[in-house]
Amino acid sequence: MTPPHRSSAPMKGRGATYNPDNRFQPTYSTVEDDGWWQEATPPSRVATQVQIETPRTALSWNQSPDLGFDRSLNPYRGCEHGCIYCYARPSHAYWDLSPGIDFETRLIAKSGMADRLREEFCKPGYVCRPINLSGNTDCYQPIEAQYGKTRELLGTLLDCRHPVTLVTKSALILRDRELLAAMAKERLVRVFVSVTTLDNELKRTLEPRTASPSARLNVIRELSAAGVPVGVLVAPVIPAINDHEIEGILTRAAEAGAASATWTLLRLPREVAPLFEAWLEAHYPERAGKVMSLIRQSRDGRANDSRFGHRMRGEGLFVEMIGQRFRNAARRYGLERRPEAGLDVTRFQPPHRQQDLFF
Repeated sequence: MTPPHRSSAPMKGRGATYNPDNRFQPTYSTVEDDGWWQEATPPSRVATQVQIETPRTALSWNQSPDLGFDRSLNPYRGCEHGCIYCYARPSHAYWDLSPGIDFETRLIAKSGMADRLREEFCKPGYVCRPINLSGNTDCYQPIEAQYGKTRELLGTLLDCRHPVTLVTKSALILRDRELLAAMAKERLVRVFVSVTTLDNELKRTLEPRTASPSARLNVIRELSAAGVPVGVLVAPVIPAINDHEIEGILTRAAEAGAASATWTLLRLPREVAPLFEAWLEAHYPERAGKVMSLIRQSRDGRANDSRFGHRMRGEGLFVEMIGQRFRNAARRYGLERRPEAGLDVTRFQPPHRQQDLFF
């Protein structure tokens, strides 16, 4: 079986440099040089396609001890942001699509999610705990401007007084500033803005369709001013690529009004590893070997370590140094976790109970 072909040049405006076959396909196709010369053509732009899906359930559940939530909402599948390191890329293979360019360009918008969520809230035995938006996609990726699935879900959560945590790299979240402020007044929401780099050029290739670093800092500033508790995620920390920016990111985030901060180490599960290595070869060939060496030193000699308790942070001297630097900077700028910033789960009102109030 021949491995899928890698493109030597990245596609403009996209994170992945090639589109590997998904791991469930029985055969692969590969490109072979037949000896006939032809002039090289630059990679073309790939248009985004959106398909509508009606899911049977809304909530996704997990039992991971590494996560601060046990349930999440994903209004979309795939993500146009195109972050090359995205740990969710392998999930696209379950839909007979590639974790490469397909993950960024062949998207699925879920219809009827708010209705499904209300049904699940009404189930006997449902226990209210914070929901995370989102676990496998950015709920404010560009197509949200057209489809509005995230805003609809937030309206349902506010109506039911159900707490939620939001994670995003998008400035589109400011569209819902008033809604989030209303939720914040009742301790129903916390927002985390992922700031991976302050370098616009690095952002352009690493996270091609995300908001600029300055726009993300402005999101922190605007939401904080509106009374919405905001934290900053330095995620992922990539050895020899952005690890030198930790202190700078925390400084700027604190100045913008962030109240807390955390970090994760780069994860490279399944198809993400070869996609990331191809990205390194295309954009940072002079340090690709060093980057992967540091990653393996932090991942028990492998490109990825999926063990609970290790997968988010890794281990070893490099990780210990990063952790110490992060803790010192977070303490210096008052970004340590604050227990009083918890969300209120006591006022949850499932839809059927709301209806009972009127009869």
